[in-house]
Amino acid sequence: MRDNHIYEYHAKIQSGEIVAGEKIKAVYSMLVQGLESGEYFFDADCADFAIEFVEHFCHHSQGRNDLLKLELWQKALVSAMFGIVDADGLRVFREVFVVVARKNGKTLFAAAVIAFMAYMDGEYGAEIYCLAPKLRQANQVFKAFHEMIKKKETLNNKARKRLSDIYIEKTNSSIEPIAFNSKKSDGFNPHLVVNDELAAWAGMNGLRQYGVMESALGARRQPIIFSISTAGYENDSIYDELYQRADRLLKGGSREKRLLPIIYEIDDVEKWNDIEELKKSNPNLGVSVPEEFYHNEIAKAEKSLASKAEFMTKFCNVKQNACTAWLDQLTVKRSGEGGKGYKLADFAGSYCVGGVDLSQSTDLTAASVTIERGGKLHTFCQFFMPANKVDELQARDGVVYSIFVKRGIIQISGENKINYNDVYDWFMKMRLEYDLYILKIGYDRYMAHYLVDQLSQSGFHMDDVRQGDNLTPVMREFEGILKDGDFYIVENPLLEAHFLNVGAKQDSETRKIQPVKIEQRAKIDGFVSVICAMTVRQKYYNEIGEYLQNTD
Repeated sequence: MRDNHIYEYHAKIQSGEIVAGEKIKAVYSMLVQGLESGEYFFDADCADFAIEFVEHFCHHSQGRNDLLKLELWQKALVSAMFGIVDADGLRVFREVFVVVARKNGKTLFAAAVIAFMAYMDGEYGAEIYCLAPKLRQANQVFKAFHEMIKKKETLNNKARKRLSDIYIEKTNSSIEPIAFNSKKSDGFNPHLVVNDELAAWAGMNGLRQYGVMESALGARRQPIIFSISTAGYENDSIYDELYQRADRLLKGGSREKRLLPIIYEIDDVEKWNDIEELKKSNPNLGVSVPEEFYHNEIAKAEKSLASKAEFMTKFCNVKQNACTAWLDQLTVKRSGEGGKGYKLADFAGSYCVGGVDLSQSTDLTAASVTIERGGKLHTFCQFFMPANKVDELQARDGVVYSIFVKRGIIQISGENKINYNDVYDWFMKMRLEYDLYILKIGYDRYMAHYLVDQLSQSGFHMDDVRQGDNLTPVMREFEGILKDGDFYIVENPLLEAHFLNVGAKQDSETRKIQPVKIEQRAKIDGFVSVICAMTVRQKYYNEIGEYLQNTD
């Protein structure tokens, strides 16, 4: 039987022979499960062909000029990129996102991918782009590719260096370095795009340019947009978006099929100077890069905070203010299953806490109560939405809100903006109809003050909750409660979705976290109302905790 490097790598990770981080374990488990279930197929010929090409035709171009010898982690990656196919024999993965620490051969590997797809991929008229914010940066991978093919006569004879690109006449293909805002942004038809050091792509420009290239892939049969990077310092960037998508996929909260995330990072930041932990972000540690190199870098990093931050970013792949999915799908699903069958009437006479997030008056608003019974927390959440906004918000958010309206999870409120009297009436209903004693209500301090006054005048104790890293203690306590299975979301799949949309943005220095949207378009209003309730529960527990247990 021919070797399958995906299975081989996965087996060595599982046995502990290879030290790997949680995301690498997750992605290779995903690949193996997908192959075994028949979700996709493995073409050994395609995988081996790509590996053999790299090892027989691609040379080092700096410091040495011998042929590349791929390590097992690289062979597994090449096998996943080129060997995993669909029922039609076409490659499954179109977006490949590789995060690996400095000194692990990123640029050389990217150059080898370009060489294979330019010469051997069978795509006539292939357009291959090396993309970066500035042309000088884009030239780094391009020049590595050029130097690589110059070392192999059979490749070099087929290529012609022109003013701005390299042209291969036999396949009518070109390889070109380009910078952002290229004049031909609307004319791209790429077979391969290589994005080097994606973490350095700042803000909207990076997001926009990535989007342009991604949308242009549709004209090809099996294109790839290949992004390879270490962690960086830019926030709210395309790196963050891809990382968050990857994190969500690997935690089971996403169904997308075309993204292949290969993320080498340490798991425990407290062990940033531990060689065994560093193997998780540096797969070539002790192979092509000696341990002594890392010991020297660690010694430098231990002398100053600035050097430590640089080391953690570039050798540990711990990004400043990194944002990841807060919960995995299994935890949220279990919370929803635990809440099935309960009704508000079951809790008549109970003490509880409440929360409210008003968001925008023309959007979605959420109010909730959290009730403890038998050591378990049960949350009931009511959403509100203007009547004339349902269709618009469905199209924008990709959520069929009309179904939740029919089920009563969303209450229609007002015509074009929410009538906050409906929110007030809901809390009064909790008190008068369901006989709930709401001891505290947490609210976002930016919500409508007249509603706060209205609720206060009716005897509710209102407490404002700032949405920032001050929520760290609550987030940590709440995460533990959820993972212990002690929190139930009662009959509310929309609230479950909002929990899955929550990211935890963490400062790598202070270790503080704050809840954010995992994606820009994601909705978390329901979660915000619940975290407001959990905040006042924690803040006043010494005062009201005995009542909240509802043990009598």
